[in-house]
Amino acid sequence: MSRIQPKPGTHPAPASDARDGIVSHTLRRVTDSPLDRAIVDARDALVARQDAAGYWLFELEADCTIPAEYVMMMHFLDEIDAALEAKFCRYLRSAQAEHGGWPLYHGGEFNISCSVKAYYALKLAGDSPDAPHMLRARAAILQRGGAAAVNVFTRIALALFGQLPWRGVPYIPVEIMLLPRWFPFHLDKVAYWSRTVMVPLFILCTRKPVAKNPRNVHIRELFTVPPEQERDYFRRSGFVAKVFLAADRLGRMIDPFIPAAMRERATLMAENWMLERLNGEDGLGAIFPAMVNALEVMVILGYPEDDPRRVTAKRALQKLTVVGPSSAYCQPCVSPIWDTALASLAMQEAGDSTSADASIRALDWLQKHQLLDHPGDWQVNRPGLAGGGWAFQFANGYYPDLDDTAVVVWAMHQARDSARYAESMRRALDWLVGMQSKNGGFAAFDADNTSYYLNKIPFADHGALLDPPTSDVTARVVTVLARIGRPEDKEALDRAIAYLRKEQESDGSWFGRWGTNYIYGTWSVLTALAQAHVGANDPAMRRAVQWLELKQNADGGWGESNDTYRLSPGDAGHFPSNAFQTAWALLGLFAAGEAQSDAARRGAEFLMRTQQADGLWSDPSFTAPGFPRVFYLKYHGYCAYFPFWALAAYRTLTRRGLAH
Repeated sequence: MSRIQPKPGTHPAPASDARDGIVSHTLRRVTDSPLDRAIVDARDALVARQDAAGYWLFELEADCTIPAEYVMMMHFLDEIDAALEAKFCRYLRSAQAEHGGWPLYHGGEFNISCSVKAYYALKLAGDSPDAPHMLRARAAILQRGGAAAVNVFTRIALALFGQLPWRGVPYIPVEIMLLPRWFPFHLDKVAYWSRTVMVPLFILCTRKPVAKNPRNVHIRELFTVPPEQERDYFRRSGFVAKVFLAADRLGRMIDPFIPAAMRERATLMAENWMLERLNGEDGLGAIFPAMVNALEVMVILGYPEDDPRRVTAKRALQKLTVVGPSSAYCQPCVSPIWDTALASLAMQEAGDSTSADASIRALDWLQKHQLLDHPGDWQVNRPGLAGGGWAFQFANGYYPDLDDTAVVVWAMHQARDSARYAESMRRALDWLVGMQSKNGGFAAFDADNTSYYLNKIPFADHGALLDPPTSDVTARVVTVLARIGRPEDKEALDRAIAYLRKEQESDGSWFGRWGTNYIYGTWSVLTALAQAHVGANDPAMRRAVQWLELKQNADGGWGESNDTYRLSPGDAGHFPSNAFQTAWALLGLFAAGEAQSDAARRGAEFLMRTQQADGLWSDPSFTAPGFPRVFYLKYHGYCAYFPFWALAAYRTLTRRGLAH
């Protein structure tokens, strides 16, 4: 598929005799062994994907809610691109599962919200409700409670199309913008992604516009009870939920009496908040749901079609599309900083001059994208802290994240000429340490974003309103703090290591918040502990190694499904092997001193055996959660740089006999 946004460059692959280059780690001429050939082929394929500017950018795929929402947006605005819509719909039809509905990830179970949106998008585009695929979808949806059982965000989308009454949606008036920080709910108490989605949503839910819906398409057939008669839209239990539901009912009662001046003031505050963070053609928060809401708000507030802000907001959404000859989908965001930093680490591990040059080009590009003095929402909790982080996307100035920042610093410190990045690393480390939470851990975007009771409110039925510290992000920060070893960081480092020890699961693994799942978390923490000079015989390391060895499949690889986010680690069992999770497991074993083990040998053989003719690997599995149990992602780059990195590290360690 081709993308509308910046395309990867056309650097030619190195000449075939590059296999005979010098490997800096070993200071010896590379032989033409199967391992060497696999590494060179993977390197050449990855270098060929590097943009002329220095970055890497791979597709980032989510479930079918995103392309379905894009179709719904076109019909909400009556701005329908018929050719693009047709390609979206081919993608949606191809993703329908055997159970009749749509899952949140490849091979996953039926998901009611995703299925209702996909069905509605197809019907909006002209698919007959009597078509076989639509009949199958409708039967599956009705069997599982019908459209009334969807999550809050889907109900809001349906309310905007007049498909269910607004009483089926939580009361979220724009006056929330006026609440003081001490109030139980405040924007500063929720995660960045929640803020950017919610603020324009406050305006939409207050104005209650009705979609233009030019073909007047409805989905009443998906409700087991007519939506206006449904009495059970809110099914959450518990004391906190009951308190918020009572407040919800009270708010609806007093809403008609809110002074017009107050409403106008709150609307203006929300509008200005949104415009300040509009982020050009990278979009509000640089994430699709926030960008859609922002564009729809501009339309209902009367921005003319040629208003530069509205034009830019629409262009930001178009740049997320990945369009092929017959089908298309929409990405939830893009991942150039993440892809570039990780690919750079893989190149550094390969160690030859071609790889080193590619890494330097990448790091020079990354250096230019550091966010130093830009205002950011993270400053609310850390007002005196200078900037120094990197975002995930090309541009997202208000929202640098710790995971990307730590990986960039790791690659810079490991570069052959790290001194050229000294000031960038200093600023980044100062920022990272300043973002440590009270419990010693590190979160993705904020510090101490831990008002856990908010995940129980009616609006938060996805349970993903917050950004608390996690083992994987903490591990990445520990990795760079330990590698660089500044004396002033020792206290923060010790607290973070203590946090990681406390977070280890009873079976020896660690939970992976931003990658699937325990294999990802365990690799991340083992790498961090090794960099912090925790010995291979440390009980935490040994328990993790035993867990990894237990999870290895008979074919030598490792695999793990997003199903594990619904299971305890002990119940996870075994899943089919894939290249990227095998790479994570291998890198974890290497960190724990197991490069010479039989498990490592079998894992490396699996990677060599499954490498494609183009030098890369592929797998349909989704690789990471956006939000566990709610939203999942497939990083297409994970099958490019992680297996390459693991094989290069295996060669380095086995040839030098460095098993730590």
